[in-house]
Amino acid sequence: MERKILVATTNPGKIAELKAMLDADVKWLSLADFSNIAEVKEDGATFVENACKKAIGYAKATGLWTIADDSGLVIDALQGGPGIESARFCGKKSDDRELIDHRNIEKVLKLLKGLPPEKRTARFVCCLCLASPEEILIQTQGTLEGLIIDRPIGENGFGYDPIFFLPQLGETVAQMTPDEKNAISHRGNAIRKLKPLLDKLLKQN
Repeated sequence: MERKILVATTNPGKIAELKAMLDADVKWLSLADFSNIAEVKEDGATFVENACKKAIGYAKATGLWTIADDSGLVIDALQGGPGIESARFCGKKSDDRELIDHRNIEKVLKLLKGLPPEKRTARFVCCLCLASPEEILIQTQGTLEGLIIDRPIGENGFGYDPIFFLPQLGETVAQMTPDEKNAISHRGNAIRKLKPLLDKLLKQN
């Protein structure tokens, strides 16, 4: 019988990325395939807690193996902020993702104003968790190191990509193509670590 795995998101981009990079012989489902499922609250204190809480919560609700992620931006000068609040850093709620991204960036730049480049170190972090309804099966983490620059540059990507600068490449994440970004991104790194562990697990089950 074909194994079904739920990806705990309605974001088609995330689902497509996981499917392509994991390349596993399974039937992939998303939260959009379940009309009356209750939302699992992300109220953990860390990326790991939130990813695991979502994975096990949706696995129990559906009876399916579930992959969930939690990710965000960690800035050393802000004592690890925005961290798990990355998506809601400006405190505003809106269906307009671009507006929220703009306000979040604005807040970060205001807080870091006047800081020299060497004090603007940061990293993107992604935690991935695969759970069955009974237990957590796999947990991986990926990071991408960089610096926060003082103004947005680039039109690609989303979130904090336009202010996240990669010194080794001389560009922001928002200046990269999707393929270039996937090759080095925090989410890509977490998925690459997950793949061999998932392949092994599927052979055993």
